[in-house]
Amino acid sequence: MGMRLGFVVLIMLGTSLVCHSRDLGILNPFAGKTLSVSQAKYLASEWETKASKDVGKKENVCTLCEEFATDAQNYLSANKTQKEIVDMLQKSCSKLHSFNQECLTLVEYYVPLFFMEISSIEPEDFCQKVNLCEEVAFISQHLKKDSCEFCQKTVAEALLKLKDPETELELVKMLLKVCNSVKGYEKQCKKMVFEYGPVILMNAEHLLESNDVCTMLHACESPTSNTKQATSEETIMLASS
Repeated sequence: MGMRLGFVVLIMLGTSLVCHSRDLGILNPFAGKTLSVSQAKYLASEWETKASKDVGKKENVCTLCEEFATDAQNYLSANKTQKEIVDMLQKSCSKLHSFNQECLTLVEYYVPLFFMEISSIEPEDFCQKVNLCEEVAFISQHLKKDSCEFCQKTVAEALLKLKDPETELELVKMLLKVCNSVKGYEKQCKKMVFEYGPVILMNAEHLLESNDVCTMLHACESPTSNTKQATSEETIMLASS
């Protein structure tokens, strides 16, 4: 276990060269290029210097995190970079003397898995997990909640209006005015309004009462999906207990 922990530390030291200052306001001059370890050290130093001048500039931190994460991912995915990291780790293993062979075995086994894991990382997800894009996710959830509440409030007000006889009369008058613009069919249109208008309004009221319109419009989440999610979470909790 101690050897594995040491190996993880070595890996973190290698990768920290590229993602040391993830929230700094400086563009990567090596973006899209293969960096050597010495260039990465220089770049990390530049980012650290820039940090002291740009502390507090958080408005673009999410975008910068995604850009740096993408650059770091590209850097760590390059064959040349991977070879340099492996060489560096192997040299570190040689300093462990009696544990040299065990260290080399760990490098040979875990390094390919590490690079495979790096290649599967999504920069957007990574930045959210380290709370650098948490505010964006919160705003998105807040807007979703607001749209649901707004829809429910609108439907409730519409129901009150439809149950008001004066509102029904106003709607019929409005439809009759629309009929005046239907040239050649004014009489037929008005006849349909008088015959079917009250029925349509009654059906509209019934539709709003008997259906979850906001869910149908995707303004609110389906209660069944929430129930399924809760059931799934309960199942996981029971299984783990």
